[in-house]
Parts: sequence; C-alpha cells; structure tokens
Amino acid sequence: MDSIKVLVVEDNVEFRQFVRNSIEDELGPIEITEAFDGLSAVQVALDLKPDLMILDIGLPNLNGLEIAKRVIEGSPASKILFLSQESSKDIMQEAFKIGARGYVVKSDAGRELRTALRAVLRGDRFVSRRGHGLDFMKRLKLLV
Repeated sequence: MDSIKVLVVEDNVEFRQFVRNSIEDELGPIEITEAFDGLSAVQVALDLKPDLMILDIGLPNLNGLEIAKRVIEGSPASKILFLSQESSKDIMQEAFKIGARGYVVKSDAGRELRTALRAVLRGDRFVSRRGHGLDFMKRLKLLV
C-alpha cells in the first residue's frame, strides 16, 4: 500500500508537532509535509497533491479559506480537514461550501482529531462537537 500524503498547515510550531504526533500512529504508512504560512501552503499543496490537508484558518500571508479554494481548484482529489480555533458557524459553513470534508475546533482536537481523520479519509464529513455536531451537519447537507 502506498503511503498517505498529508500536508499539515499550522503556524504554531508546538501545535503543528501535536498534530504530527496525533496522526502518525493513526494513519499507518504516512508521509507528512508541513507548512507554516498561506503562500507556502498553496505552493506545497499544488506540488505535492496531498491525500489529506490539515489546515488552520488564521495563517500569515493568506487565510485558510483562501488556501482551500486554491488547493481544491488545483488538486481536487485532496481532502481538506480544517483544524482551527475559530468556532463561528459562518466560518464553518463557508469552509464546507468551499469543499472541506471536516472541521475540528482546536480545543477539541485531543478528543476528536483521530475520529475526524478516519471520517475524512473514508470520504465522510466530520464537524467538531463545538461546531454543533449533527444538527449543523443536517443543515449543511442542504447547503452543500
């Protein structure tokens, strides 16, 4: 089996390491690439064409929503999982309209990141409990 290519885009070094540690055991054979700002994230994603992109919203140079738009256009097979401190319904809704497959609020990452990873990689959608979980997803299905 080929390794899964994952791009982690996070400007906080410690949190980026937390994400790396959280996913290494979960995904089996894996190739993790990291980026810390929006412009480099777009370039790396378009070159790498990752299977999964774990993406923050608040990044230097370009926000995560704009990154997602560009990546989905240039690498439509890449699945995007947002991992952000932003828990606004409007931001989450916009993320899914753009094409994200999942959204985890950072404060819930310890409990939900692994579940979200599995869901997104098998093609399902995932929304953090803080993102209003199933009720939000039911409404989202009508929008996307």
